[in-house]
This record gives sequence, structure tokens and C-alpha cells, in this order.
Amino acid sequence: MSGGLLVAGTTSDAGKSVVTAGICRWLVRQGVKVAPFKAQNMSLNSFVTREGAEIGRAQAMQAQACRVEPTALMNPVLLKPGGEQSSQVVLLGKPVGELSARGYHGGRQRKLLGTVLDCLAELRGTYDAVICEGAGSPAEINLRRTDIVNMGIARNARLPVLVVGDIDRGGVFASFFGTVALLSREDQELVAGFLVNKFRGDVGLLEPGLDMLRGLTGRRTYGVLPFRHGLGIDEEDGLRVSLRGTVRESNVAPPVGEDVLRVAVCAIPLMSNFTDVDALAAEPGVVVRFVDRPEELADADLVVVPGTRGTVRALEWLRERGLAEALVRRASQQRPVLGICGGFQILGEHIEDEVESRAGRVQGLGLLPVRVRFAREKTLTRPVGEALGEHVEGYEIHHGVGDVTGGEPFLDGCRAGQTWGTHWHGSLESDGFRRAFLREVAAAAGRRFVPAADTSFAALREEQLDRLGDLIEQHADTDALWRLIESGAPQGLPFIPPGAPA
Repeated sequence: MSGGLLVAGTTSDAGKSVVTAGICRWLVRQGVKVAPFKAQNMSLNSFVTREGAEIGRAQAMQAQACRVEPTALMNPVLLKPGGEQSSQVVLLGKPVGELSARGYHGGRQRKLLGTVLDCLAELRGTYDAVICEGAGSPAEINLRRTDIVNMGIARNARLPVLVVGDIDRGGVFASFFGTVALLSREDQELVAGFLVNKFRGDVGLLEPGLDMLRGLTGRRTYGVLPFRHGLGIDEEDGLRVSLRGTVRESNVAPPVGEDVLRVAVCAIPLMSNFTDVDALAAEPGVVVRFVDRPEELADADLVVVPGTRGTVRALEWLRERGLAEALVRRASQQRPVLGICGGFQILGEHIEDEVESRAGRVQGLGLLPVRVRFAREKTLTRPVGEALGEHVEGYEIHHGVGDVTGGEPFLDGCRAGQTWGTHWHGSLESDGFRRAFLREVAAAAGRRFVPAADTSFAALREEQLDRLGDLIEQHADTDALWRLIESGAPQGLPFIPPGAPA
């Protein structure tokens, strides 16, 4: 078998990442050697592979669903927004420059098609099947000429396409029909059918609509996936929580001790790797919320300043909102604050930035004895170390280089009283360290909180991936899906007018 499939969507956040991961986990449980692939990501939520390449976290999680090690081949192009008009372009895991949206779509994107197809071909030569994820919608007719992630790659690699629609948003039938009807005849020939995501209720009530959709398009529906809470993996399209909402629809388990522990995460601009706090949210009795007002820090036992693609901009935002003053006040009262990556840099004495913001020397919050200088080379590593007497693993993605001049050592950063800072993403996924850190926080906050002795974040993640595999196995036509992956789109699929404009 040397099969493939492109999972496209009617919109961003239709469920492409989740469905791709679910198909990958279902296949690997059938004994298929499978890999994920996304030609181009736009994401501030990234990961570092063992060879030191930066890729989207969604593809890293999909690789885990496949039970294989993630590599740069699985996400050859990563775009990291730095504002409304430009993004850093990461090619095969390494940054190659900043481009405006017009500059990227105006020519650079199309030139990357050869690289993208080479990566896909290498994966298809190594694995039995490659499950590809699209981006946004394949029917963005203004971008079709330079497309390398949806129908552009499907047509070049002759991949069958499965279109996912989120019925929870409404309008899914119109979205399915309209998506196909806006594609060219050549592209329509590859669109095999549809997959309904996040359905609530009796499927029998949906079936007449599915029958009509088949009559209108000549294409079948390969499954109806029910709505399930807490199934989102590490997405790239956006933070799937609202401000003042609990993290990622997590269900907080009862505390082991007498008290819960409240964690407030500052929702700073261009927030990156917000998944760092998922491990906290997985702990029974820990309540994690994103906040954007100083009064919301008042009852927090721990405040986290997360990573960001715009450190100086985030620092200005904290000052404008009054959050900077609240953080300084917390630190003076010895109330716990944790800064991660860009958040760590913000807590330092000053920042010299001629790379990211080009703002020159900017005063930090002065809560930690560290001075930060932005280097043109990006640090991409997978460090291993020890903190609080526990083994810790993490990954680093940053241009800012910290010169620590005092305090107590803490991973690669430092600690001053109850203010902590590190460049290490993912450190809280190390179970022993997370528990030790939370015990410190609880003691400083005066909370009778006790970390659960048996919470394994890795095991919880595996359970989540298995639940995604179960969704596909139980609610999709897996025999038909298998034929699609193995043999490609059915022959003779009808053309739906009007098609793509000339």
C-alpha cells in the first residue's frame, strides 16, 4: 500500500487537525505505517523536532497519533505571524526571513511547491500512507493560483480529498455544496466526498439532507462524527478558548487536597505555545483561565506570562492594560508569577531588540535579574535538565538571548523569590517537576492544594488520541475510507457548476 488522502475543510477550525489525527490513529491501530503532512501552516503554536527543526504543533501531535517521531518533512513551510501584515517564513524547520502576505502570495509561495512536493514524495516512499491536512478552505478562489496546501498539492500529487464541515456552526450543507461548486473541473475530480463534524442529536434526522447532498453533488458522506468535549489537539489556526473561559474545554477534576489552585494566564498579543498550560489544566483541582484585565489577577494563586512572537509589543500591551503594574505588585508581595519564553523576557530588566520589533533598548518589568538581547539566529533546541529535584524536558524557540545576572538557577533562567522565568516550553509536561512546582505555588499562596500522585500528562494525551481514533472507527465508513486512501478518488465524479472563475 502506498496511499494518501487530503483532509480539507469548509472553513478554518472545521476540524481538519482533529480528523487527520483521528484517521492517523485509526490507521496505525490497523497495522498501517502512516505519517501526517501539512504543506504549509500559519501558526504561533510550534514544536522543535529532535533534529532541531521547528514545525507546527498540530503535526507533532499527529505524528504522535501515528506513533512516529515528528520531522521537518511533515510540515515543510511554517508561517509565524508577527503582526497584521507580515510573517516569519520557516522552511524545512529553519527561519529564512520575513515576508508580507502580498509578497508571499505574490510569488514566493508558488516557488515553494517543488520543495513541498519533494517532502511529500519522500514521506510516501517511506510510509504506507500519508494523511495530509489542508488549510482554511480549498475554495479560496483569490488564492488558488498560488495554492500549495489544498487543491494545489492534491492535483500535483493526485490525492483524493475529503472535505470536513463543522455542523455545530450551522450551514454545513451550503458549505459542502459551495466548496465543490467553486472549484475547477480538474480540482472537483479529486473531491471524493464529505465528513460531518461535531453533530449533536439523532443522525436519522440528518440523513435526508445527506441524501439530498449526494443527489446534488454525486458525492457521498464518509461519516458523521458526534460532538465531543475536550477533543481538540494542539491547533495552529487559533486559540480555541475565549478570554475568561476555561482552557480548551477541560473538565476540572475534584482536588486531591482541600483547595483548588487558580491559574491566570495573561492573554498577551501574538501569544505562542499557549499549550504550555495544558499540563496545568490536566491536574485535578487546577483551574486555568486566560485573562486580560488586572482585577482578574486578584484571586489567582499563580499568574503565567506565556510566550509571544512579539515580546516588546506584549510588554507594551501589559502596561496599557494595567497588568504590568499588577504583576509588579504581585512579585513584591511574593505571590507566584511564571514567565515562559517571551514572558520570561518581559519579566527581565531590559530588552535590546533590533530583530523582532526593532525597538532598540526597552525596559522590562524588572522582576528578574536577566538582560535580553535579540539575536538574528533563532535558538531551536530540545534541552533536558533538572529543577526542584526533578527531571525536566522541554524545547526552546526564541531569538532573545538571556544574560542571567543573579537569582537562583531555574532551568536555563532564574528565580527571584516567587517569580520564576525560563525559555523552556513544555517543561510542565514533566510530571514530577510539575507536581513539585505546584507544591511550591500552593505553599506560597497558602492553599491546601495537593497535586495528584498519578497524573500522567503523556498518558492523558495518548488517551485523547485514542478517543480520536475511536471516533473515526465508530462513526466513519472505514471500509470506504480505506478504499479512498488506497485507490484514490472515484472515477466519473460529476462537475458542479459554476466551477472556479477564469
